[in-house]
Amino acid sequence: MATIVSEKLSRLFISAQHFWKVPRLLEEALPSASCTVEASDVPRLFQKPYIQAGYRPLNQTWKYYFLSLFQRHNEAVNVWTHLVAALVLVVRFWRLSQAVDFLGDPHTQPLFVIAASSVIYTTFSTLAHLLQAKSEFWHCAFFFLDYVGVATYQYSSALVHYYYAIEPEWHTRVAGFYIPGAILLAWLSCAGSCYAKYRSPHLSSLRGRLCQEMPSALAYALDISPVLHRIYVSPSSGLTDVAVLYHKCHVLFFLIAAFFFAYPYPEKWFPGKCHFVGQGHQIFHVFLMLCTLTQVEAVLLDYETRRPIYSRLHGDLAPLFSSLCLLVASICFFTALLMTARVQRKLHRKEE
Repeated sequence: MATIVSEKLSRLFISAQHFWKVPRLLEEALPSASCTVEASDVPRLFQKPYIQAGYRPLNQTWKYYFLSLFQRHNEAVNVWTHLVAALVLVVRFWRLSQAVDFLGDPHTQPLFVIAASSVIYTTFSTLAHLLQAKSEFWHCAFFFLDYVGVATYQYSSALVHYYYAIEPEWHTRVAGFYIPGAILLAWLSCAGSCYAKYRSPHLSSLRGRLCQEMPSALAYALDISPVLHRIYVSPSSGLTDVAVLYHKCHVLFFLIAAFFFAYPYPEKWFPGKCHFVGQGHQIFHVFLMLCTLTQVEAVLLDYETRRPIYSRLHGDLAPLFSSLCLLVASICFFTALLMTARVQRKLHRKEE
């Protein structure tokens, strides 16, 4: 008995020794907090206006960039905002799948599309900000993938606004061109963003901003029009509509996000103070996530309370509208592949 006890204690002691080695092993595995470099140490493509420090060095191993998820650098907040949002959305829609018949009810298909696309675009954005520092080629390739996710989400947003939120009066005005227009503008947003990254990587250039922001602004104007009309006419109904309140919030959050996407504040006001936290793009991410989450809640409420309206307006068109999301994703992905090939040729010529 004494021998057995001593053997167990010996094993426990050895296990405890291994346990205490864990912090040291993690410290050795993770990138150190001091391994970031100055803006002058990375190519101009990676440099952000008014951000002079916190960049990760190029040409490290993939393991380094994956583990930089736990390191302090100037992309860390951007990574974590979308990663947390993706996890929240996955949990939200997993719970929803327990109560909604996505397979048996055709009217749930647009809801499934926005669920899938919101998780996809937040995941693609997470990967882009986490891994883009590998090289100039991978910087462009991952952000092209990010633009594919955003364009797919743009069409999905347009679809659910058109399908669930629209009022009959607005439907009669836009039914003939809304869905084709949403497809075209989603593709133009992706293509314009890819071209801007390829030709004018700095958004401060007028050409780059026009290519990226103009199609996106037009897409948003069309996509949100059913919601804006709904907000405008809702007071005349005399009824309390909780979904309208969520729609108002998601419009407000998007406009705030768009401002911080377009302008480098507050880092322009406090140069040298926002290397790690406080960048305009980080604030853009936060409000974009709030926009997405409130939009999801608004759409769910519309799905639950407006079935007599949308079933009468759209009939059996839900499968067609929803399947077009695959078309948008496919043409955007093909566009991104073409632009990636052009980047590769451009870098090859540069090396020669």
